[in-house]
Amino acid sequence: MKKLAVYIILICFSTGINAQDLNARVQVLSPKIQTTNKRVFQSLETAMKDFLNGHKWSADQIMPQERIDCTFTFNITSWDGSNNFSTELQVQSQRPIFNSSYTTTLLNVNDKDFDFTYTEGQSLDFNDQNFQSNLTSVMAFYAYVIVGMDYDTFSKFGGTPYFAAAQNIVNNAQSTSYKGWKAFDSNLNRYWLAENLNNKVYNNLRGFMYDYHRNGLDLMSENADKGRRVISGILPVLTQVDRQRIGAMLPLIFFTAKADELVGIFSKADLQEKNQALNVLTQADPSNGNKYQVLQRN
Repeated sequence: MKKLAVYIILICFSTGINAQDLNARVQVLSPKIQTTNKRVFQSLETAMKDFLNGHKWSADQIMPQERIDCTFTFNITSWDGSNNFSTELQVQSQRPIFNSSYTTTLLNVNDKDFDFTYTEGQSLDFNDQNFQSNLTSVMAFYAYVIVGMDYDTFSKFGGTPYFAAAQNIVNNAQSTSYKGWKAFDSNLNRYWLAENLNNKVYNNLRGFMYDYHRNGLDLMSENADKGRRVISGILPVLTQVDRQRIGAMLPLIFFTAKADELVGIFSKADLQEKNQALNVLTQADPSNGNKYQVLQRN
């Protein structure tokens, strides 16, 4: 009986060790491509799912139930019929809230500068030390960003080593001709996302992300008023976030993910708290001002 118990423990321990970090769902869409043979797109979908879920991205042992939920949607915009693809990539990730069925969005980004080569059945190589392919480099870049953003919400600045890994991928890609890796390609691309995540200018926003999730949202299932008061107390930090810098991508990503959620949180507050939230949010995020006006009407 003791031997059986030890055997079961070893199996559970082994399962925990082998578990990877992401629970990635991958979808490849090709409505603009005129072809009856979709096998290459199906192969790409499977290969990307295996690559993302089969790789160890974090330094910690992640239990299967702790894997980070994320979605990669490839919208193929052109294909030469061989191995050259252009696509728009939508990347999203979520985080569960303690003691509830609610999940909150951490990342929701649309990458429009994504060209790559892929041949059905090819091996997908990735190395942190050098650039090997645009396909695996982009996938690894967003995997590290997803892990880093998740870690930032559980421990203050816990995502730092993963954002550094994402920055390293950007550095390795500087000699390539692929778009999205260089500062001059666009004000909103992978270069600027990595730059913002590693720039101390945005440490106040990263610190806010920890307090917002760990000390705010995670309390709301037990005491909604207390959790909302915590969020209300830290909300003015958002007015200190510099959105005027060239390549100010991180604030945009934050508000894209959180604007609707913030409205939902404060829609149940008292009138004074609503008005305070409305004033802060319209000042910090004027582009979503119409969304926040709901708080005034409620």
